[in-house]
Amino acid sequence: MTISYNKLFKLLIDRGIRKKDLKEAAGIGSATMAKLSRNQPVALEVLVKICAHMGCNIGDIADVVTDKKDGKADTYTRILTEELIPAIGCTEPSAIAFVAARAAEVLGSTPERGLIEVSGNIVKNTKSVVVPNTGGLKGIRTAAAAGFLSASAARGLEILSELTPEQREEITPYINSHELELVLADVEKLLYIAITAYCGDEYARVVVEDGHTRVTWIEKNGKLIFELDEDAPQEQSAPDYSLLDIEDIVHFADTADLVELRPLLARQVEYNYAIAMEGLEHDWGANVGRALLLAFGDDIKIRAAAAAAAGSDARMSGCEMPVIVLSGSGNQGIAASVPVIVYAREMNSTEDELYRALIVADLVTVHQKTGIGKLSAFCGAVSACCGAAAGVSYLQGGDYEAIAHTIVNTLATVSGIVCDGAKPSCAAKIAVSFMAGLLGNSMFTEGNWQFFGGDGILTKGVDNTIANVGQLASCGMRETDREILKIISEN
Repeated sequence: MTISYNKLFKLLIDRGIRKKDLKEAAGIGSATMAKLSRNQPVALEVLVKICAHMGCNIGDIADVVTDKKDGKADTYTRILTEELIPAIGCTEPSAIAFVAARAAEVLGSTPERGLIEVSGNIVKNTKSVVVPNTGGLKGIRTAAAAGFLSASAARGLEILSELTPEQREEITPYINSHELELVLADVEKLLYIAITAYCGDEYARVVVEDGHTRVTWIEKNGKLIFELDEDAPQEQSAPDYSLLDIEDIVHFADTADLVELRPLLARQVEYNYAIAMEGLEHDWGANVGRALLLAFGDDIKIRAAAAAAAGSDARMSGCEMPVIVLSGSGNQGIAASVPVIVYAREMNSTEDELYRALIVADLVTVHQKTGIGKLSAFCGAVSACCGAAAGVSYLQGGDYEAIAHTIVNTLATVSGIVCDGAKPSCAAKIAVSFMAGLLGNSMFTEGNWQFFGGDGILTKGVDNTIANVGQLASCGMRETDREILKIISEN
């Protein structure tokens, strides 16, 4: 059983009263107003004050209801556990290094040559980023060579942190003296990496599909060693991402037991804030974050956008610091979390308040990306910054209604930004998208202004609008993706 103040908020809407007006008129503190927004218990005298102002009884503004949503808590916890994983550098080069290392492990020796087959989106997200721990080198062959020389795939997407100084020195000579053939794979899958490692008459082939470390095929010298059986029962089935919806995400953030999630969220704060500060304090990439601060000043909104952009700039340019990814992307992990962290520190929020706001930011991002897919022509910064704006709204006391309008207003503004590969300009896209998210939040909280269903791709209901964006990105932008890849290949 739990308390619900939905009657109160419906009454406010019916009478055209804003929450901040009620707060001032009834003499309610900000913390208490936040509790009301989140259906948390408040003192009886608070409810009496509200009733006195509104001219009603307690039963007109509050209900005790049966909680039917806790069944999703386990699923949401598992989603966060699967999503919030560490990586070094851009995830696509790291995935290539991982597959190459696994192939070298199976082969049992350093490969004399290699065949690298990848989908177009892997090319797009690897072409222009520096591969960490390689002396500033870029590209697919660099990542594969690092993996071949490492031959140690146990660290997953952190594999590039495992390179020894000797192995780093060997990368350039290895690339120059070994054949590393690169082929664009003829596959429909957007995330596909197949690497075949050769030594003499022997070879080993490893394939990853649909996930950066999701191995689906291993063979050696014509003998099948492993094939992922999609239909076979797993030890633990994957969490059902279709259960995500905005109202339940907000409820979960309100009520989640943080014991299990605290280490995950603490690591997200530590890693992603650290690389953001690195990006602001040193010369990385296009220095978008530093440019924002110099051009527009030290306002909290600018600082939050600048920090997220700076983290991306550092990551795209080969910074060796780890990040916590989200939906398989370090940029999305940074964009969803860093602005929330910056706001929490400005507001002197408690650790638990920050973690609950991050839950909103992370799950809102994942909810959007579920329909879009891990790789597409739709810029993931939009999804992540929309999630960050939702997290900031929650941190400021926003309830489901405020968060839903923040999301819809944001998607109405920046859903047209395309992904043309991982590179320093991703930092600028993060900054622009997060500012659009803050605008979306302010529209509703300051004046109850909003974009409406029927305006373009928007439709009634925040989750339905998210589904529309997923359809746009996964289906409608396929040809856009092909044209982007064509342009990139000709440059």
